[in-house]
Amino acid sequence: MSKELQGTTSAVDDKNLQETESSTHQHPNFGRIRSFVHRRAHITPGQQQALDTLMQKWAIPYHAELLHFDTVFQRHAPTILEIGFGMGETTEKIAQLRHEENFLGVEVFNAGVGAMLNRIENSQLNNVRIIQHDAVDVINHMIPLDSLAGIHIYFPDPWPKKRHHKRRLIQAPFVHLLAQRLKKGGYIHCATDWENYAEQMLAVLSEEPLLENTAEGFAPKPDYRPQTKFETRGFRLGHHSWDVVFKKV
Repeated sequence: MSKELQGTTSAVDDKNLQETESSTHQHPNFGRIRSFVHRRAHITPGQQQALDTLMQKWAIPYHAELLHFDTVFQRHAPTILEIGFGMGETTEKIAQLRHEENFLGVEVFNAGVGAMLNRIENSQLNNVRIIQHDAVDVINHMIPLDSLAGIHIYFPDPWPKKRHHKRRLIQAPFVHLLAQRLKKGGYIHCATDWENYAEQMLAVLSEEPLLENTAEGFAPKPDYRPQTKFETRGFRLGHHSWDVVFKKV
């Protein structure tokens, strides 16, 4: 893995995370994963129980081998990759709305994974699977070329301080990896509530030769992306959010 891509892995962490430490965690009978642990991390008993009981049912262990989506989801359908689904509220709503598509979510944090497992189980979202591992590893080793119908990256850590911008997820080498794994006509949809990061997203995606913008600059928020509670609170305070949608040519 290149040095540039190694720098992107930490950008999928919690929105408020400023200091992280690498560690490993192992779920019983599930396999070793790499994660980023918040020193003040909190996980509820319900989330921990989901990790202990539902990983085998709804999660895919990380292996350095390509996935066969038809086998994983037990059906043939377009597959959407979501990187950093947080607590899973948006993923759940989109998967319910677009039940004819498969959704593969990648997240590293235990609390978010536990919350998403509970959402899948409680809503019986048969079209959602989880991989708890670093997104760059997953894309490099598990996602086939020209295989995805879409990619969602919603509100990744903005790393607002200028000296930390190199840690942001949306960087040219990473976007190129993503574009290679999209089918022709497949899309990548990014959203952020940090204007500077939105401008960076637009610039980086515009420079990728495999992609073209679906709008003149920023895109209107697609109907399938629900407005989050965080966004609603921000709008009341006068904040904004920006969506960027590109497709593979």
